Amino acid sequence: MTISLERKFTNAIVRKPCPDMVNGITSANLGKPDYSKALEQHLQYISALKECGLNVTVLESLNDFPDSTFIEDAALCTSKFAVITNPGAPERNGEKIFMHEVLKEFFSNIEEIYSPGTLDAGDVMMAGNYFYIGISERTNHEGAEQLINILRKYGMDGTKVPLNTMLHLKTGLSYLENNNLLVSGEFINNPVFSEFSHITVEENEAYAANSLWVNGYVIVPEGFPKTKLLIENAGYQTITINVSEFQKLDGGLSCLSLRF
Repeated sequence: MTISLERKFTNAIVRKPCPDMVNGITSANLGKPDYSKALEQHLQYISALKECGLNVTVLESLNDFPDSTFIEDAALCTSKFAVITNPGAPERNGEKIFMHEVLKEFFSNIEEIYSPGTLDAGDVMMAGNYFYIGISERTNHEGAEQLINILRKYGMDGTKVPLNTMLHLKTGLSYLENNNLLVSGEFINNPVFSEFSHITVEENEAYAANSLWVNGYVIVPEGFPKTKLLIENAGYQTITINVSEFQKLDGGLSCLSLRF
């Protein structure tokens, strides 16, 4: 089976890594990132998004925020509105103040998450007009409830998914459209996701569970051949890029952009 390319997204927003990314938050135990390599890999990531048909807006780095290249956590973009989140890590919370000026160029409807609610958009997976929201160390129940209330204003809806071991919901899940879900770890047998057709990622390739569907293509991190083959066998065209320096900061492919 070959899945036809479908254009869902038109734009992407990315932010250049800053030199201090080498001191970003991490639990990966893979060593410090190489900044020059990270810059090269970020350019490759931008090229991959363009190959998928996106117009890419590249924002300058935020030198006071080492993790700010993971721009997805600071905002959620949908077909009808954008949400400025309230990131749960204190070191990252200030990234949100830069998002309004960026998003108003693209959206007339901009919502916000307010304290005591916290929300990282890395905990939000969109499947059509339905959203799965991970309850994690970064996203709390109040933040998730605020987001669900916003979704309902626009005729959408969502549900909360408690996490046990994953940093973010999308650390272990990727929706590949066509009812196909790339799934790993604690989510494999989670009944919340039983309606989807599972593409199950082996434990030793768990990082590749965060692959990125864009307009019919799936961008896959380099070095995970079994997962890449599974995705191709499901009918998708894949694009492989090396994001090793971002992996060292617990960051995956979806974290590096806003797509809408």
